[in-house]
This record gives sequence, structure tokens and C-alpha cells, in this order.
Amino acid sequence: MEIPFEEFQKLDMRIGKVLEAKQIPGSRNLIRMIVDFGSEKRQAVAGLLQWYKPEDFVGKKYAFILNLQRRKFMGVESQCMILAAEDGKGNVVALQPEKDISEGSKIH
Repeated sequence: MEIPFEEFQKLDMRIGKVLEAKQIPGSRNLIRMIVDFGSEKRQAVAGLLQWYKPEDFVGKKYAFILNLQRRKFMGVESQCMILAAEDGKGNVVALQPEKDISEGSKIH
């Protein structure tokens, strides 16, 4: 399905630096992250514990979507979503910028 370019432009995708990451107590797969986007910090909840340890994220930059509707997971509000790729074999990789770029940089 194709969407108009104007629909794509509505997505607010930015680079964020993970400041903290911890497993959500009582969950099997959820990681709570505090992410710095330069002008603000947001909380993200990601179901990535099967592929990453929480400490793997700390201090690194990833691609996030900021303007998705907020949702709660195990009582923790997710205010943005990390972008990840999954292949046909069940491998998952969180998307990182190829080179260093400032937190808050917009993805076009």
C-alpha cells in the first residue's frame, strides 16, 4: 500500500540518546528507557529484552518516532517508540545512525 508523501511527513522521527535503560519489573520482554532528544527527555518502552540487555542501550543513539499515540505497558507510559528491523529469521536490530549526529536531529 502506498501512502502520500504528506502522510509520511506527519511522522516526527528523531535521533535520541538513551540515558537510562532498565527492565520493567514483572515483565518478560520490556525495557524502560529515558531518552534525550536535545530539547526534551522522553520515556520509551520497548519489547526488546529477548535481543538486548538494558545496559546495551545506555549512551548510544537510536532512531525514534515521537508523535505516536502514547500507550501504557505494565503501567509505564511510552512517550516515543524506538525503530527496529526484523528479518525473516526472528533477528531484531534497533536502528542507529551510521555516523554521530546531535540528539534531536530530524529523520527525513
